[in-house]
Amino acid sequence: MDRYLASELLPTFLFGVGAFSSIGVTIDSVFDLVRKIVESGLPIGVAFKVFLLKFPNFIVLAFPMATLLSTLMTYSRLSSESELIALRGCGVSVYRMVLTAVVMSFLVTGMTFIFNEQIAPAANYQASVTLDRAFKSDKPTFKQENIFYPEYRYIEQKDGSKEKILSRLFYADKFDGKLMKGLTIIDRSQKGLNQIVVAESAQWNPSQNVWDFYNGTIYLVAPDRSYRNILRFEKQQLQLPRTALDMAQRSRDYGEMNIAQSLEQLELERLGGDEQKIRKLEVRIQQKISLPFVCVVFGLVGSAMGTIPQRTGRATSFGVSVIIIFTYYLFYFITGALAQAEILSPFLGAWLPNFVFLGIGIFLLRRVAN
Repeated sequence: MDRYLASELLPTFLFGVGAFSSIGVTIDSVFDLVRKIVESGLPIGVAFKVFLLKFPNFIVLAFPMATLLSTLMTYSRLSSESELIALRGCGVSVYRMVLTAVVMSFLVTGMTFIFNEQIAPAANYQASVTLDRAFKSDKPTFKQENIFYPEYRYIEQKDGSKEKILSRLFYADKFDGKLMKGLTIIDRSQKGLNQIVVAESAQWNPSQNVWDFYNGTIYLVAPDRSYRNILRFEKQQLQLPRTALDMAQRSRDYGEMNIAQSLEQLELERLGGDEQKIRKLEVRIQQKISLPFVCVVFGLVGSAMGTIPQRTGRATSFGVSVIIIFTYYLFYFITGALAQAEILSPFLGAWLPNFVFLGIGIFLLRRVAN
C-alpha cells in the first residue's frame, strides 16, 4: 500500500514543483529580465544565468505547494474511485493511509530546509552580484557611503528602570573596501570622559585589533561640556570595535543569507541598537526555520481533505489547492507583519500559521476517521 500511494503521489508532486516554480520565476524574474534586455542592453547570456540562479528560491516556495497539490489530488482521486473505501473495508484505518503522505512530507521538509539554507541564499547572492557586474563592473559588493554605526548602553535609574543612551557613534563618509574616509567618532563609553575624534582616514589593523587613524584631531570634553584638551595627530591607534567594518562589508539582503549568517548579522544589529532592524531580522530567522515545516502541514491538510468521501476531478482539487495556498500565505504575511510591529512575538508570528493549519488538518482527519 505504501509503495502504491508513493507511486501515485510522486508524479503529481514533481508536476507541482515544476508548475509552481515556473509560474513564480516567470512572474517575478522573467518579465523584469526581458525589460532589462530591451531597455538596458543586458546580455542574453547574463539574463539566462540570472534566471537559473533565481530558480532555487522559487523551488523552495514550490515544495510546500506541490506537497499540498499532490496529497489532495491523489487522495481525492482514490476516494472518488472508492479505493480508500476498499482499503478501509480491508481493515486499514484512515490514520494508516494518511501516514504515507505525512512521512513523504517530512522527507520534502528536509529537502526544503537544504534548499532554503544552503542553495537558495547563495544563488540569490550570486544573481545580485551577476547583475551588478553586468551593469556596473566596478561596483563593489560592500556599502560605499555613509557608514553609520551607533552603540548603546543602559543606565539603571533610581526607580530600578533602565534608560538607553548613546555610548559611541561611528560615522564615515566613504569606504573603498579597505580604507574609511571622512570619519567622526563620538565616544561616551568612559564615565567622566567624552571624546570626539575627527580624522581624514582610518583602517582596521588586524594584527593588533585596533583602528589606525590618520591626519586627525581628538577633542577631549569634560563632564561640564568644556574642552579639556585637543590633540592633533598624523597617526593614532584607538581601541574601538571593528563592528562598523563588519557592517560595511556585509551588505547582503535578507534573502541572501542563511540562518547562520542571519544570526551573525543579528548580533551586529544588536550592537548597533536599531530596534526595527533587530525585530525584522528576528522574525525573518524564525520564518526561515518555520517555512520547511509547511510541507508537513500541507501534507496532512491535503491528505485529510482528500480522504473525505467525494467525487471531484483534478481541476477542482487544483482549485482547492490554490485557495488553501493563498489563504495560508496571506495569513503568513499578516502574522509576520504583526510580529515586526511587536504585536506578536517573532516565534508566534512565524509559527502561528503552521499551528493553525496543523490544527485544521488534525480536525479534518479525526472527523473522517470517526
